[in-house]
Amino acid sequence: MSVVEQVEQYARAHVVTDSPEAQDVVPVLLRYDPEADPRAVRVSLPGPGSDHTWTVPRDVVERGLRAPAGTGAVRVWPCGRVTAVIELHSAAGARVLQFDSKILLRFLRRTYAAAGVPVTH
Repeated sequence: MSVVEQVEQYARAHVVTDSPEAQDVVPVLLRYDPEADPRAVRVSLPGPGSDHTWTVPRDVVERGLRAPAGTGAVRVWPCGRVTAVIELHSAAGARVLQFDSKILLRFLRRTYAAAGVPVTH
């Protein structure tokens, strides 16, 4: 039986907000743990006193790089030619983050490679 590895990737995202007090760029940890949920990735934002983590369906991130995807607590959509937006909702509020699309695509490719799934795009 083969062991499927976890994938972690640190990234930086721009916070989309109209608040002058908000940070413009925040560190983000993208995680994939196939033993916990092979169909999802986790997006974590470190914060003062605690981290905020959302579980996001992996296929929503992938589809969202090409066209708007997701409903409810998680939405992903392309923003121009080189960026993508992930909108995350929780009881504490909403976060809207803009990523370089290449970072998300590289992370997704690593998750599929770790799970032994051929990557065709």
